Amino acid sequence: MQAGFKARLGWAMYDWAAQPFFTIIFTFIFGPYFVNVVVGDAAAGQALWGDTQTIAGLVMAFMAPVLGSLADATGPRKPWVVGFSVVCIAACFGLWFATPGADDSRIALIVALVVIGVIGAEFSIVFNNAMLPSLAKGDQVGKLSGFGWAMGYGGALIALPIMLWVTGQLPGMAGPSFPEGSYIGERLAGPFSGVWFIVFLIPFLIWTPDQPRLVSDRLAAIRAGLRELRQTIRTLPKRRNMFRFLIARMIYYDGLNAIFAFGGIYVAAQLGWTTLELGLFGILTLIFGVPGSLLGGWLDDRIGSKRTLFLSIGGLVLTTLGIISIGDDRVLFFVPMAFPVAGDGLFAAPAEWVMLGLTALLGLVAGPSQAASRSMVTRLAPPGQLGQFFGLFSLSGKVTAFLAPFAIARVTDASDSNRIGVSVILVFLIVGLFLLAGVREERDQPF
Repeated sequence: MQAGFKARLGWAMYDWAAQPFFTIIFTFIFGPYFVNVVVGDAAAGQALWGDTQTIAGLVMAFMAPVLGSLADATGPRKPWVVGFSVVCIAACFGLWFATPGADDSRIALIVALVVIGVIGAEFSIVFNNAMLPSLAKGDQVGKLSGFGWAMGYGGALIALPIMLWVTGQLPGMAGPSFPEGSYIGERLAGPFSGVWFIVFLIPFLIWTPDQPRLVSDRLAAIRAGLRELRQTIRTLPKRRNMFRFLIARMIYYDGLNAIFAFGGIYVAAQLGWTTLELGLFGILTLIFGVPGSLLGGWLDDRIGSKRTLFLSIGGLVLTTLGIISIGDDRVLFFVPMAFPVAGDGLFAAPAEWVMLGLTALLGLVAGPSQAASRSMVTRLAPPGQLGQFFGLFSLSGKVTAFLAPFAIARVTDASDSNRIGVSVILVFLIVGLFLLAGVREERDQPF
């Protein structure tokens, strides 16, 4: 049975509430600020930023399936969503203390807060995802999943310009007056994301129904859930179809996350973009991400999740290749082209025009890969085990989540080149696409 419109809208509003954490903190404002100002060295900062994701990924890799299993056993998901959202929100407020040129102890504090924030956000996503099949019928799952991602992009599309105004980088609108060199606007990125999360989580809390409690003895249910999880993990290799999908997703999603984690940092280094250009770069990605996610959801319900993923990940490969081809006064690796110089105006250089075109393509193809991956689990998972398999789904996105950041960090260190380091992303996307080719889109049955 499909839930009512308000219930589904409330569920999608979770994405609206949570997405600015990833867009503002990770990709377009706080990440580049941390690397270039807080740490103060592009290569060393990028390596350290990669290490924060490595630590968070290792924690989530081991805990996500356990928590998903507990939710399956006890029933309700909303308390888990809210609890971990609060963890993320608290960490966001702590990012205010990321001061320019921070000493080692302050940098360590910020790294810890980023790790805690990622863990809170990602764990809350596990339980929010597990609510999807109870809100949409089978032939509408793709649309609702795509609608959720579109809402996420829409929320970020509004939140990011607000932060650009706060940092004084929104064209045509003077921002608040802060002392020069204080970077107060950038430091407010964390608290702003926390307040946004609180406000827009409210519709989810009020409108979206939760599953009823399945048992009265929670301790016994937890033990039973953990036993079932152990059995699921032992038998997972026998579920060749689901197992292959999770491995494929583990690899291509690592590459996708790396695009957003390091894309802004790479572009800032190659084109010399400041917060203004990076913010507009982000806005363009989000503008095209909304129709991309909606189109992906529509395609998902018509041609299937697997084919939608093929189109999306193939597009990500081409887009990433195009982005890393920009550097050393050339685009497409070999074509000489004018790069920006001081005083030439906003996006005045031809190389920047190419980057903006690639940005639009990135927005179009990224959303469908995220939405179709989520709906693919609902199509493959055995009945009654969605929490477990969404936990494993999260695990597949986190068990090697440290590999792409680790590989980028180490290759960047070894080569002393942002460009060579970011090229590692292509390997993850292509290998994941190859493994996905062998997945059949059919539901597993309980053992």
